[in-house]
Amino acid sequence: MNTGKPSTPQNRKPEDIYKLSQQIIYLVNLTGLGSDFLRRASELLLNFFECEEVDLALMQDEKYLKCTASRFHDGTPIFKIRPYVFNGIASEDKPKDITPLEKLSNDVLCGEIDGPTPYFSKNGSFWTGDCDNPFSYKLSINGKNYERKLDVKEPFISLALIPITTGDEKIGYLLLKSASRDYFNADTVNRLEEVAQTLGVVQAHRSTQLALRERVKELTCLYNIAQVAEQPNISLDLLIQKIVEFLPPAGQYPEITSSRIIFDNNTYCTPRFRPSDQKQSARIIVRGTQRGIVEVVYTENKPDIYEGPFLKEERNLLNAVAREVALIIERKEAEEAESILQDQLRHADRLATISQLAAGVAHELNEPLGSILGFAQLAMKGNDLSPQAEKDIEKIVASTLHAREIVKKLMYFARQMPPEKVKCDLNQIVEEGVYFLGARCAKTGIELIRKLTEELPLIIADPAQLHQVLINLAVNSMQAMPEGGSLTISTLADNDHVSLVVEDTGIGMDADVMKQIFVPFYTTKDVDEGTGLGLAVVHGIVSSHGGTIDVESEPKQGSKFVVRLPIKEVATDNEEE
Repeated sequence: MNTGKPSTPQNRKPEDIYKLSQQIIYLVNLTGLGSDFLRRASELLLNFFECEEVDLALMQDEKYLKCTASRFHDGTPIFKIRPYVFNGIASEDKPKDITPLEKLSNDVLCGEIDGPTPYFSKNGSFWTGDCDNPFSYKLSINGKNYERKLDVKEPFISLALIPITTGDEKIGYLLLKSASRDYFNADTVNRLEEVAQTLGVVQAHRSTQLALRERVKELTCLYNIAQVAEQPNISLDLLIQKIVEFLPPAGQYPEITSSRIIFDNNTYCTPRFRPSDQKQSARIIVRGTQRGIVEVVYTENKPDIYEGPFLKEERNLLNAVAREVALIIERKEAEEAESILQDQLRHADRLATISQLAAGVAHELNEPLGSILGFAQLAMKGNDLSPQAEKDIEKIVASTLHAREIVKKLMYFARQMPPEKVKCDLNQIVEEGVYFLGARCAKTGIELIRKLTEELPLIIADPAQLHQVLINLAVNSMQAMPEGGSLTISTLADNDHVSLVVEDTGIGMDADVMKQIFVPFYTTKDVDEGTGLGLAVVHGIVSSHGGTIDVESEPKQGSKFVVRLPIKEVATDNEEE
């Protein structure tokens, strides 16, 4: 080992230190204060002071980022984070594998050295030119006094450890190591303290700039989200996709940042998104239920800082975005629910108006229709009618009966014919209905399939009205299969309900048609093929029995109507009134 006393560090002139400080400032402006700066600055210091190894550590996000440049390695600086110093607080509970030199640097950062001493300057800087022998010093940590005795046992004889401060806060350190004895002296330490002062000033200035820049990016992201959320008539899918695109520019590495939002099993992501181990995520909680996540990833590996490679501010931003997304979703769903409620109210008002009109028309038509039917039947009893006259009167009777059937449907719809509820078997009603439907199905090339659940519970209902429900649904399905097909009528039961299922393989319906099928007088059939009252009557009867009716249909995929009726006895009309 070289025991000479080279004069290189001592010969550094003030102008040399000034130039070095300018180079450090240039590096900060060029690279920021992250791992790139630490690597390049530690190399610069290694070459400037011509020692064997340099450690440079700076605080960032409550942790110390440390980089080591050494002539003993392949020339590439080694970067790592010191995890045992947190928030500037020293602790005796340090990792067991901590080296004496790391313990010394930790004491300089977090403790109060009782100096000046043979090893410490009045500014708290440490140096020694003889590490072959153990040395000791006194310090105070969190109000407790300690005497530390260290045996460095490093391949270095000379050390210089300079704290980097800003104001009264220690924010890092500069550690130079040499294999030459007495390589550093008081003048060298003074020069190093000037360099450390420069590092402290630029660190404080640059940290403020970076914090301001990150804050501006965060506020810009949140502002953009708020602006998009206020756009009228924007769909939730488009809104979430735009929010995803606002996230990468708000990160510290926008060029390698991707993001995605998973919501209700739907995924929205930026182009070329791919999963990564370096990621941050926040849950989307809507009304106490997790509905998805917001996730940001780096496509290239970056050194760990606060939460992986992410800043603490980025965690706060991600949480804020997740909360904002949850509020937007909650507001959108509330608006949709309000819109549906308004439609239901308008529909109910429309039904009430049509019901009153239908009841009035039915009452007005009943009397003249009764007279027409009565006189036509009397005329048919005459003995002197010609064959043509008999045919004409038969047409009058048939047309009158058809008109009375329409009036009857109007009365059902207007609920002018209250149900006569008794205990009845839904399977029996289906059997009777199938008996009347069989011949018509066979004539039109439709296969009629029955799937009846045995021992179906009895229900309280009006058999005639349920028969009307079955016939109307079946006829509706048959008209949807002009080229033939299959009509399946099923019954099911659960704990509280029995169900009537009518399913066909017909032309089906699109979403717009399905929204209106229960609206009175709405029909997709020609004028002479339907009145638009069949499904409206079904809906009215099912509602009067306390049941529900659901529809599943797609164009060219058939339709499925499911009527669910309660097993327990429902209230009578008088009780409802």
